[in-house]
Amino acid sequence: MKISGFGGSQEGSGTGATMDGWDWWRCFFCWSRGRGILYDRFPVEPEPFSLPSPIPQWPKGQGFAKGSIHIGELEIAEVTKFQSIWSCHQGKDKSKGATFYKPVGIPDGFFCLGHYGQPVDQPLRGFLLVAREVSASNPAGLPALHKPLDYVLVWSSYVWKEDSHGGCGYFWLPCPPEGYKAVGYLVTKGPDKPSLEEVRCVRADLTDTCEAHGLIFNAESSSSDTPFLVWKMRPSLRGIWGRGISTGTFICGSSKDDTSISCLKNLDSSLHAMPNLDQVHSLIKHYGPTVFFHPKEAYLPSSVSWFFKSGASLFKAGGVEGEAIDAKGSNLPCGGENDREYWIDLPDDERNNYVKHGNMESAELYVHVKPALGGIFTDIAMWVFCPFNGPATLKFGLASIPLGKIGQHVGDWEHFTLRISNFTGELWSIYFSQHSGGEWVDAHCLEYIEGNRAIVYSSKSGHASFPHPGIYLQGSRKLGIGIRNDAARSKLVVDSSSRYQIVAAEYLGDAVTEPNWLQYMREWGPTIRYNSRSELEKFLRLLPVNLRFSVETIFDKLPLELYGEEGPTGPKEKNNWVGDERW
Repeated sequence: MKISGFGGSQEGSGTGATMDGWDWWRCFFCWSRGRGILYDRFPVEPEPFSLPSPIPQWPKGQGFAKGSIHIGELEIAEVTKFQSIWSCHQGKDKSKGATFYKPVGIPDGFFCLGHYGQPVDQPLRGFLLVAREVSASNPAGLPALHKPLDYVLVWSSYVWKEDSHGGCGYFWLPCPPEGYKAVGYLVTKGPDKPSLEEVRCVRADLTDTCEAHGLIFNAESSSSDTPFLVWKMRPSLRGIWGRGISTGTFICGSSKDDTSISCLKNLDSSLHAMPNLDQVHSLIKHYGPTVFFHPKEAYLPSSVSWFFKSGASLFKAGGVEGEAIDAKGSNLPCGGENDREYWIDLPDDERNNYVKHGNMESAELYVHVKPALGGIFTDIAMWVFCPFNGPATLKFGLASIPLGKIGQHVGDWEHFTLRISNFTGELWSIYFSQHSGGEWVDAHCLEYIEGNRAIVYSSKSGHASFPHPGIYLQGSRKLGIGIRNDAARSKLVVDSSSRYQIVAAEYLGDAVTEPNWLQYMREWGPTIRYNSRSELEKFLRLLPVNLRFSVETIFDKLPLELYGEEGPTGPKEKNNWVGDERW
């Protein structure tokens, strides 16, 4: 074969072997015109990721961690071993680009549904679902799976090359028969279409809508006005009631709206692959993170019962005195919605400051277990309660300015969520809640303290959750202006693997009894308005004129909680209680 570029042409040879295990000096490259895309003929395989410790044998159950899941007429299995097909880098920076794979080791009787892709700068860790038909209930007698009729070429890297030499990447969309949907794309390293036997389409009534998220690769070209983008794929409707299942493949096209494929749908209402109560306890014991509070944290967590027993009172609109709350919250008004008729406040006596600073000895995590992504994952949301949220600190360049009362409020609920694969019981990722937002962090990017137990850092005063120590800004990193979130290790820790209480798991029915206080939908603190905006405007007047507009724009985007002292509602009033985490 002849390879052009890099100062001329040179001869190379290939053995026809698979692409596994090739070193950089045994790779062949070709340099494209236009945007400088570097294609690896035999790309180096990223190292597969595995958790620090082996996964234990889980307690006996129905379908959890059995390797495959029944979703109605289909049985699906998870494949995590791949063979690379085509890889590309943007310019000479080998940390930017993507590699695309096909599954290997597909179980007998199962069929491929699409290929997998991921950025080149990450350990190899993904999954593809394969499927087989296990029952037929369609009135028309149509099978659940069907071969495609043909393929449509969606995009090829050939547009950048003078000569493809068989090393270009070609992206194909299966053409399904009438009444069927494609649920994944295929990639080849040459112009020949894939075999019609390589993939299966799925009957339309067994599928659901999906959407793009998380850009994998942007293959812009100066020779074309149409960009080519590759995104991860996820179901459009997520949360407890969502039944869409991602096949683990990708979405590609000129924009995020180019969704020519669908995801699967779980039509098994029993969600038999979810863990039973014994398995949930085992999962928490094995994966429960250690929560580190900042060494200078003044407003620590406590248990809810300690908060009530220590003098927290229930107030009603129009009333003068508060009513003591019993340890279980039995006398709290339950159900309904936040009508602002009731709120909880700290004791108005010498106990005020004592309660405000929490009680580490009593602190525990409150656990909500729920199905995710159509029941192929389990989400274990772990809620932390702090009696008080401390004031904010503004960072401006090298200076840090305390903002007085701004940001403080009574009653603070924060959480993080473990996402567990129901195929294997493996920890897949953790969601870190951060004030009005948050982020999903893959398992390979986490810090671990013991075995497979990750670390969660709780930020000073505000208690937002982060995966690593440091100073995180709510604002503009570019300008170095924003509200500080300081996270660090200390001796102030709560071990969620042992100090927890399961408070809700709707799919388990009567196996979990929700505590009375969880049904309290009103505010866990009073609403007190003060003119904090005027304090921020005093600060703005001290800035150079050319910075004022940018800084004011940052302030306008900060959470409303910074502009008044307002107690939050409880966990069950949050959008993520029945919905998916914000991502």
